Amino acid sequence: MKKIISILLIGVLFVSVLASCSSNTAPAKESSADSSTGSESVDSSNSKTLTLYTWAGMFSQELLDDFKEKTGITVDYATFDTDETMLAKLQTEKGGTYDLILADDYILELAIAENLAAKLDTSKLSHYNSINPFYQKQFFDPNDEYTVPLAAGVQTIVYNPDIIQKEITGYADLWDSSLAGNLGVTSNYRVINGMALKVLGESYNTEDVSVIEKAGTKLNELAPNIRMIKDDNLQNDLISGEIGAAVMYTSQVTKAKMALPSLKVVLPKEGIGFGIMSQFIPVNAPHPDAAYQFIDYLLTPEIAAKYYEFLGYYSTNKDADSLINEEYREFLTLPDEITPDKVELIQLVSAEATEAHEKIWTSFKSATE
Repeated sequence: MKKIISILLIGVLFVSVLASCSSNTAPAKESSADSSTGSESVDSSNSKTLTLYTWAGMFSQELLDDFKEKTGITVDYATFDTDETMLAKLQTEKGGTYDLILADDYILELAIAENLAAKLDTSKLSHYNSINPFYQKQFFDPNDEYTVPLAAGVQTIVYNPDIIQKEITGYADLWDSSLAGNLGVTSNYRVINGMALKVLGESYNTEDVSVIEKAGTKLNELAPNIRMIKDDNLQNDLISGEIGAAVMYTSQVTKAKMALPSLKVVLPKEGIGFGIMSQFIPVNAPHPDAAYQFIDYLLTPEIAAKYYEFLGYYSTNKDADSLINEEYREFLTLPDEITPDKVELIQLVSAEATEAHEKIWTSFKSATE
């Protein structure tokens, strides 16, 4: 779920999970570029082709080769840079060209509303029951008619106790003066603005412009503690000691903890921002049967376990959790502390609320310079 640009005067950015849903264990969303192959590379007469549309780095070549070996289907991997780019392309193609799309939760709501997503035939998915129900019946697809969750993430605080002496338990602690010049945060404005909202006891998705403006005032008070605002490889600055604490995506946390196990990971007591990356089949997909085969392949517990070890996001497959290598399992499976009452998905807000978010983000960035 990252680096999202609003094109509808309404928009949100997330974790991704995500994922969006990211400096993954392998290169992924944060480092992706728009290199969509588009319809030019698709042979619609070839039923042994699957055109996959997502961010760069979400799937290893090893996995794609294994899928081809098992099914005979070649994956044509087309990429986009932002969820909005994907939606605009899909609108132009009228729900055609691509066979399977993986994107962030909020954009799925728009794709479904515009009749660009096909209804699922779950009878074609032999491993459908392996999905963890925690990730189903979400705001973007309340009846699970169109999407299959693939990965998830939360916005997480990570700090080095050798550098930061203060015990951090939530967002409010990041404002402590002892962190001056020592904090790195992502450049996802709804996530970071959301920190201030949660400290004020408000929702990430408030429509009250006056509340958003109050969060902006609070956020500016954090400016002296900010050393850097960036998405790409923020975990490297924490590992190197360039910063002592960070607010990062799940995949970055995984990589940081694997490199430096002494790091402390905090799920903020004020509430947890949550994001889900899900798959859907476009309404006019040339090869929907190939898409079903790929979805089911990814739902296979043994395949899924290896996939999450590569990706670095939370597993959405309950039957794969126990198969994930113990070395990674702590970072790739849903922590017990994360329960439905403690998480909030960042959703689309009105044009007025979006404008307010953009203004306070611009002010915050200026204050950190």
